[in-house]
Amino acid sequence: MRPNAILEEASKQCAWGVSSSIDVYDCDPKTIRDADKIRQFVAELCDLIEMRRFGETIVVNFGEDERVAGYSMLQLIETSLVSAHFANQTNTTYLDVFSCKSYDPEVVAEFAQAFFGGSRSLTHVNLRL
Repeated sequence: MRPNAILEEASKQCAWGVSSSIDVYDCDPKTIRDADKIRQFVAELCDLIEMRRFGETIVVNFGEDERVAGYSMLQLIETSLVSAHFANQTNTTYLDVFSCKSYDPEVVAEFAQAFFGGSRSLTHVNLRL
């Protein structure tokens, strides 16, 4: 479904919100392992999609199992939340954006892939009815 079609469908179905899951592969290891860069990403993303942040961005590095070790991020926004996990072992970013305010998931995917230096991304979108 093309990006505008997602927004049109959300409006047509009177969706309560849009939820997107974006996986960005082959990210720059230095960027996804830097808490300050992750915070910068959140601020720039929220500005880009016009989402108002609520509180500070939470960024925590954890994981005893190397398969899942890496930073996790949570940012409340006035219309819901942005979250992500950054997997060290595969240099993959797993980003989720959920909002009752309309936004274009493709804009989010393109920005995330560019910011984290990924080679490709995969996006799944669900309308919350």
